[in-house]
Amino acid sequence: MNDMTLGHQNILAPLQQEGTRAVLRTWLKGAGAEVSQDEPVAELETDKVVVEVCAPCAGHLQVVLEEGAAAEPGAVLGRVSVRPLQATLPQPAQEPLADPVETRLSPSVRRLLADSGLTAEQLKGRGTGRGGRLTRADVVAALEQPVAKPVPLSVEGPGPRVAARIPHSPMRRAIAEHMQRSVSTAPHVTAMVEADFSAIIAHRNAHKARFAEQGCALTFTAYFLAAAAQAMAAAPAVNSRWHDDELELFEDINIGVGTALGDEGLVVPVVHRVQELSLPGIARRLQEQTEAARAGRLRAADLRGGTFTLSNHGVAGTLLATPIIINQPQSAILGIGALEKRVVVKEVDGIDTLQVRPRAYVTLTIDHRVLDGSQANAWLKRFVQVLERWPLES
Repeated sequence: MNDMTLGHQNILAPLQQEGTRAVLRTWLKGAGAEVSQDEPVAELETDKVVVEVCAPCAGHLQVVLEEGAAAEPGAVLGRVSVRPLQATLPQPAQEPLADPVETRLSPSVRRLLADSGLTAEQLKGRGTGRGGRLTRADVVAALEQPVAKPVPLSVEGPGPRVAARIPHSPMRRAIAEHMQRSVSTAPHVTAMVEADFSAIIAHRNAHKARFAEQGCALTFTAYFLAAAAQAMAAAPAVNSRWHDDELELFEDINIGVGTALGDEGLVVPVVHRVQELSLPGIARRLQEQTEAARAGRLRAADLRGGTFTLSNHGVAGTLLATPIIINQPQSAILGIGALEKRVVVKEVDGIDTLQVRPRAYVTLTIDHRVLDGSQANAWLKRFVQVLERWPLES
């Protein structure tokens, strides 16, 4: 609660947070610093997004929650004093001037430096925070390139040399918790087929220049989303959510697309109401979401409301990944493997022929509480039909 009679206003964590757990990632201003109204003063991180929290008024910052601590919705992160700082804080005794590098470090950065044996002086000039401030990420990056140290031998023989000890980021911890919970919640079953990409390759080659002129990249993922939306008619329960007493079927087909962020983890931005979008509309939405994800500009709304998820792991060269963990509380997840040319047998005028075709493995991992194998197979059959019969001039 903001109480002007007490001479301060509280800085609160947002009541609506996207993700399973929010952590105070960093203070952008130090304790006692002067701040302006609506100036970003802290960053919250969940498993899906990083959001800035702004000062509610002008004044001086008082830190309540330390960096790295969990931030529940509505929690008090800090306060902004609306009285002059000297009226609320005792004047310290005269002391020798401290090292300006050390005084700008957050408590969590100081602890990490102490644990690692590094000093702020060694990392001078490597801070990426506001005004060159050293952050936890800067220290972790330095630890990824450590100087090898001898490891004492134990009585059982030499153990492996430790290159570095890198603390888990809040995003990595949240992803781990989400994956473990999904496996514990739903019995995973995976069905697999092969799809011939000849038709969509021909269509893409014929139209990608026109899409590029309009500033939009025509990717294979756009075709996958369009085909997935059509396949829902063959097995509507794929687009559903399990409850203990009922199955909730969705009219809207909101498809999340797993987007890798390098070593930081991944996010799943959602393309909403895919069933209402044309192929250009899907391609444009995908491009906007992917660019925003990799630039750290996703909004909370971009990550909400998903009813189905696509994992296009083939872009990294993987032929097959199974089971792909279901994005709870959804009922299924689609996996697309790497595209490669394969020799297949095709019957032509009653004679078997060997042909080289562009093909990929396609998997559908289902929650077996919701779906059976026959429904998964019906969905995959329709999905492959849409891709393989894609008209050249659609």
